[in-house]
Amino acid sequence: MPSLNDIRSTFLDFFARNGHRVVESSPLVPRNDPTLMFANSGMVQFKNLFTGVEMRDYKRATTAQKCVRAGGKHNDLDNVGYTARHHTFFEMLGNFSFGDYFKEQAITYAWELLTKDFGLAKDRLLVTVYHTDDEAAGIWKRVAGLPEHKIIRIASDDNFWRMGPTGPCGPCTEIFYDHGDHIWGGPPGSAEEDGDRFIEIWNNVFMQNEQFADGSMRPLDMQSIDTGMGLERIGALLQGKHDNYDTDLMRSLIEASAHATSSDPDGPGKVHHRVIADHLRSTSFLIADGVMPSNEGRGYVLRRIMRRAMRHAHMLGAQDPVMYRLVPALVRQMGAAYPELPRAQALIEETLKTEETKFKQTLDRGLKLLDDELSRLPEGGDLPGAAAFKLYDTYGFPLDLTQDALREKGRAVDVQGFDKAMDEQRAKARAAWAGTGEAKDAKIWFELAEANGVSEFLGYDTESAEGVIQALVRDGAAIGSAAMGESVQIVVNQTPFYAESGGQAGDAGWIRTDTGLAEVTDTKKAAGVFLHIARVTEGSILKGQPAKLEVDHKRRGAIRANHSATHLLNEALRETLGSHVAQRGSLNAPDRLRFDFAHNAALSPVELSKVEAEVNGYIRQNGAVETRLMAPDDARALGAQALFGEKYGDEVRVVSMGVQDGSGKGTDGKTYSIELCGGTHVGRLGEIGAFVLLGDSASSAGVRRIEALTGQAALDHLRLQDTRLAEVALALKAPVTEVVDRVKALFDERRALQNEVAQLRREVAMGGKGAGPDAKEINGIKLIAQVLSGVSGKDLPALVDEMKARIGSGAVLLIADTGAKPAVAAGVTADLTDRLSAVTLVKAAAEALGGKGGGGRPDLAQAGGADIGQAEAAIKAAEAAMGG
Repeated sequence: MPSLNDIRSTFLDFFARNGHRVVESSPLVPRNDPTLMFANSGMVQFKNLFTGVEMRDYKRATTAQKCVRAGGKHNDLDNVGYTARHHTFFEMLGNFSFGDYFKEQAITYAWELLTKDFGLAKDRLLVTVYHTDDEAAGIWKRVAGLPEHKIIRIASDDNFWRMGPTGPCGPCTEIFYDHGDHIWGGPPGSAEEDGDRFIEIWNNVFMQNEQFADGSMRPLDMQSIDTGMGLERIGALLQGKHDNYDTDLMRSLIEASAHATSSDPDGPGKVHHRVIADHLRSTSFLIADGVMPSNEGRGYVLRRIMRRAMRHAHMLGAQDPVMYRLVPALVRQMGAAYPELPRAQALIEETLKTEETKFKQTLDRGLKLLDDELSRLPEGGDLPGAAAFKLYDTYGFPLDLTQDALREKGRAVDVQGFDKAMDEQRAKARAAWAGTGEAKDAKIWFELAEANGVSEFLGYDTESAEGVIQALVRDGAAIGSAAMGESVQIVVNQTPFYAESGGQAGDAGWIRTDTGLAEVTDTKKAAGVFLHIARVTEGSILKGQPAKLEVDHKRRGAIRANHSATHLLNEALRETLGSHVAQRGSLNAPDRLRFDFAHNAALSPVELSKVEAEVNGYIRQNGAVETRLMAPDDARALGAQALFGEKYGDEVRVVSMGVQDGSGKGTDGKTYSIELCGGTHVGRLGEIGAFVLLGDSASSAGVRRIEALTGQAALDHLRLQDTRLAEVALALKAPVTEVVDRVKALFDERRALQNEVAQLRREVAMGGKGAGPDAKEINGIKLIAQVLSGVSGKDLPALVDEMKARIGSGAVLLIADTGAKPAVAAGVTADLTDRLSAVTLVKAAAEALGGKGGGGRPDLAQAGGADIGQAEAAIKAAEAAMGG
């Protein structure tokens, strides 16, 4: 029986033999489509090829694309675990033609692979075509020999694909497998088509037309093929199963879940294990591709998936975090095909463990809150949808868990109200969703790249060069010239300017031609084209002119120093905190560096000091910074760190720096930092000069942020600190070496004076030492009530205690006239607290003073007021509360 790994390899090998480029799966976070939250099909990474705005060096491709459908339009989350074929994460096998072969070859490939390489029985297969697609129907007859009744014509959009309201579109043909008449269901297009007898296993999209806003169509200049076949679905078929969760890969994860929870994989908790197995895949791959749990966007969806799995683990009786313990099983199954999994394993495990630990507390709290909500409802009443959504959205308590808990009590949830609240939340999320991908005018950059080729970057070796201006662009349109004062984007065939990428800021500088000068303020890149964002400061700049390009050397030097220091910082953090540390973003600007990394706790002063010292130690070492070009696999074998979620080409740039005294990170046992990096760096580490950490803060959930300075900026910062210290020493009239002791002594002296002043204030307020106001007896209890001036609210508790000591047995009410809002405090001696509470007195007085609330203990309570003019009324109110 072939494993899912075998089936994936067979598919890719088949198309590789037939002239297709095997293209790695793109990250789950789309790079070229801001409308998608996650990659949900194999064609996502090829969208610009299908529309013709991008060209590559191949016209045939095949992929095993990792996909997630758990948010937005494509959301299978609620069905997962309860059906045979729903997943949040799945693999889509596909073959693609970009203006190369079309219908006949695509159908031939599909039929040959299914019936020969996979060995499916021909008599079990049938197909659908769009009802007007006579060409596809004829090919199926000719290539596969299918009879007419096994070529089903479908008139609905189920067999017609559109990229959008306008643009590429075309008919589809789908291949179905007949599981036999012992399973209920009818063929596609029939009344029983929703049954499980006939299962779709392959979809061929024929992109042959372009649709316009008026509904008309014309044949595309480049007709293409987009296919898709779910690995889990074809795997179940080839392994003789009728349920995706019975395949070898999913079964291994289910058994790992059962082992971790000490429960039967096929017993009453079967659904829970299926959910855990599915969600383990989606959460792990999302984390590996750079998504971290949060309360918005992609991170919000990730957290929903994680918590759903964790809730099912809870229902299996798991008392401790479980999900992170299953990651090794997933890596064993899928790590070879997707090496980002083992690379990110430590981070995945720590993230899952942290989230599950937090959610355990949330789950217990949610159950209590649910009981509180129910206590306010009439007997047998449904839980309002808004309350259920609050539990879900605010406290992470899923709807299905709420429903399960209520079912035991014979109650239900107002699901319609919940859905309304959910829709409102989704609308807010969509409105806030900015997405990722290229700029809105990306089409022109692809056109320029196709016409002129991509820009050649010369900046690793030089900061000045000559080139030819290939294009001037303003507001997304090409122009022929730009005059003084105008802003423009300049495209040159070759450039020493570094384009913003990988956290490194884009270069600034100047572009000069025979007729003018442009000041470049930033450099960016789109479709391989470098965009020099500039303003013409002299004369005019013309398309086609030769130009001299000069990078701002001082600014570039500062950026280089910060970027190299960031590499050292990354490794120092891993050395200090552990191997789970992984880069989650960075900024290498001319004035500072910022580094975001995965870690779940603030760094202690000792840890910060150790990191700073380690980085400075390697700077003083002044070792050479080496760069090499090599294949990605070779680089990783060397020990190179890579940014999770990034796609790398056939050749990568490896930057190495620092020599260790002990055992090293790389296979050479000596190199301190080895990373895949396309940025610019110093030649020797000593050029960084110095490194100063400014601090550590939280960036987002599970992500910390460090900011630091290097070079002259670091020295300026240290000099400023020295100047400030010298000024403090001068003010203290003490040597710098004695400043700390003198400051401590001043604090001690200040504290003693504050205590003395407070004591004097109390004595003055109470009429002198040993004196005090007369007590009034109310309902058998002595009461001292007084309005005090010159004291603050925080002085009142001590004064109340002193009054209580003087009175022996009784109650005290003091009102502080602070000149602003009055404060009030009350006290009752211990022998009377069973008859009278200080809280009762202070609430009565506070209300008369125009305040609200108040609280404390029976022997001492405090509150605030609004109107000191009502002080006498407040005393009367307190007396009334005593029964006077």
